Amino acid sequence: MQNWARKIHRQSAVASGHFGRSIFTRLDRGFDTFFGEGLSPLRHLGSLCFLFFWMVAVSGIYLYAALDTSATGAYQSIDDLSRNQWYLGGLLRSIHRYAADGFVLTMVIHLIREWTLGHFHGFRRFSWLTGVPLLVFGFASGIGGFWLNWDQLGQFSAQATAEWLDALPIFASPLTRNFLNAEAVSDRLFSLFVFIHLGLPLLLLFGTWFHIQRISLANVFPPRSLTVGTLATLLVLAVVQPVMSHLPADLSRVPSALAIDWFLLFIHPLMYVTSSNFIWGILSGVLFLLFLLPFLPRAKAMPVAKVDPDNCNGCRRCFDDCPYAAVTMVPHPNRRMARQLAQVDADLCASCGICVGSCPSSTPFRSMAELVTGIDLPHSPINQLRQKLKADLESLASNQKIVVFGCDHGANIDVLRGSGVATFSLVCTGMLPPSFIEYALRDGASGVLVTGCQNGGCEFRLGQKWTQARLEGQREPSLRASVSRSHLQIIWADVGDEAALKQALSTLKNRIALTQGPLPTVEPI
Repeated sequence: MQNWARKIHRQSAVASGHFGRSIFTRLDRGFDTFFGEGLSPLRHLGSLCFLFFWMVAVSGIYLYAALDTSATGAYQSIDDLSRNQWYLGGLLRSIHRYAADGFVLTMVIHLIREWTLGHFHGFRRFSWLTGVPLLVFGFASGIGGFWLNWDQLGQFSAQATAEWLDALPIFASPLTRNFLNAEAVSDRLFSLFVFIHLGLPLLLLFGTWFHIQRISLANVFPPRSLTVGTLATLLVLAVVQPVMSHLPADLSRVPSALAIDWFLLFIHPLMYVTSSNFIWGILSGVLFLLFLLPFLPRAKAMPVAKVDPDNCNGCRRCFDDCPYAAVTMVPHPNRRMARQLAQVDADLCASCGICVGSCPSSTPFRSMAELVTGIDLPHSPINQLRQKLKADLESLASNQKIVVFGCDHGANIDVLRGSGVATFSLVCTGMLPPSFIEYALRDGASGVLVTGCQNGGCEFRLGQKWTQARLEGQREPSLRASVSRSHLQIIWADVGDEAALKQALSTLKNRIALTQGPLPTVEPI
């Protein structure tokens, strides 16, 4: 009954964003084909944001060193840098602009993806609520950068921003008075521009650091291939389409024929087409809804992991493997020297079971009627898995018995169920202790297939990664070397990849039928 309730909960969560989830899954699959397995940029949006930010920061330091921070000298200093030092300063200016566009675009797509996947409730609430303000900081910082060029585009942006802010009844005098004529743009006003453009990125950096505080082992750098590819793309753009200044700002004229940066400055033309109040209304409404999302009603959350002090030896594996830093170590109540006890923070626990898969006591070989572990999920205890595994193996009427361990969020393993095949869908594949594979093979299984979310696409961030490492002997608890790898098949597959699952099962069956003794280790599909 508990398992059935868990299934209903997970299925309802997936169904709530099925359309958007399906779109991102298809895009991920296509990008993986082009970039390589697990290298879809959509799987690494957060780390790409970090990469773009640091590219903006590094290039910005050089540009600031060359910038004349006076109202009369700013334009000439940046224009000369682009024309006379195109091989360095000009390239860095172009990379600075394109990286800023990339940062904003990636940040927006990241938010849309997380919203589509429903990643804003419960243990993810903190990250969502701290992430929304970063959108404002990111756009504001990018828009302010155009003002420092003080060309006609910067003039247009500064005047439009002043008109927009003047719609708020909070200023003693209209901000647009600062742009009535050239004399009104003083060095003091320009110093304010500099302060805004430098101060907001610092707030953005602090906010980003705060944003990932409840994420364990946050991936702040994308894979090397994506990093190199991103840098190369921006460099090519900088060479092929270098960023150049417009004509100098002239407050006696209305700028025309401007090359608008639609990633950052779209709000200005939209304001003139509609009104300042309309833009404020849209912005306020969007931000309100984004902040409201984590507090809307949702399916009942699953019970958090529970620690059994009598079976917890303080090994710290659950502490090391938890993807959301929900596990801390405290002094053990038995007061033994140098012994600790795992403690679960209910507000941070994702109920993913990765901690169960890491616990050394979660082995089915323990000689006890009921398998009680150091840490377990109340709604899906590991003892239940052992009992069901043993019962299903006994009930299979086939000379070739296959056990399939899968994930509630990956490809649907039920399509494999049939004669000679028993399937077990877990909250996360990371919940599977490697010893269960050996147990299944010893208890009558001819082979075991392990599957879960694609590399980089784990619903709980680290489940796929830790499972892969455990099965390869790179992380404890590991699959013992004595277990025949010829009877083990690993495939990482998302929803919609059921055909690949069937092919992997067929491959495993054929290899078992033809194998006489152990074969070399099979690489994951």
